[in-house]
Amino acid sequence: MKARTPKELGRLGEDLAARYLQGQGYEILQRNYRCQAGEIDIVARDGSWLVFVEVRTRTGHYFGTPEESITPAKKSHLLLAGQTYVDERGWDGYWRIDVVAIELSPQGSLRRIHLIRNAVEEG
Repeated sequence: MKARTPKELGRLGEDLAARYLQGQGYEILQRNYRCQAGEIDIVARDGSWLVFVEVRTRTGHYFGTPEESITPAKKSHLLLAGQTYVDERGWDGYWRIDVVAIELSPQGSLRRIHLIRNAVEEG
């Protein structure tokens, strides 16, 4: 199997995450929301919660696990992008940021998928 570009790997991870989240009862509202603060991979509803989902996909641990790739700067961008989305739409309910960590084999088969609810908090 040919090597995937980072963009292709990211797209595959987002597709896997969206299907996984739907299986967990999430309703996917939007993918790849972009604003000045950055991008949110998936916007979804989980019951009464609005959820912004960051998808991290890796094919090895050379650069650490998917979970370890969420830097303080990335957390800050996610919080700002989430707040921008909420402000633009006048959302006055609860919202949170979840992370879906995905590990694939070098051949592209799914090794692990892990949902971390409320993975990014202010402060």
